[in-house]
Amino acid sequence: MQEKLFYESVYDALAEVIRAAGGTKKVGAMLWPEKSADAAGALLKDCLNPDRREKLDPEQVAFVRRLGRQIGCHALVNFEAQDAGYEAPKPVNSEEQARMLVDIIAAQQVNLQASMQAFQRLVEQNPSVLRAVA
Repeated sequence: MQEKLFYESVYDALAEVIRAAGGTKKVGAMLWPEKSADAAGALLKDCLNPDRREKLDPEQVAFVRRLGRQIGCHALVNFEAQDAGYEAPKPVNSEEQARMLVDIIAAQQVNLQASMQAFQRLVEQNPSVLRAVA
């Protein structure tokens, strides 16, 4: 099923991701593993009803957003971007992200090695500097 282009509310966007992920019982059990699937599903249904007092906390909304990314349902992140006046985000390709992180790690290794060599030279010139930083 193709995702809608626009959602009326954050509740609708959350509900779309939850539906795509298997429904309120399944996702509710992920959010509240200490509860039975039925109880967790009922609580999640209440959280998706704007007229009810129960609400998802920011960490739980973030969990649903990440879950949507994993299953390819971007309703929530697209709603948030549109609602805040941003362009629609594009999911990062995992391989591209891994390459980028490897490049960052490699650059940091070079910086760390250069810093360690500079520190070693400083200590060789003035061994008492170790007491000042220890």
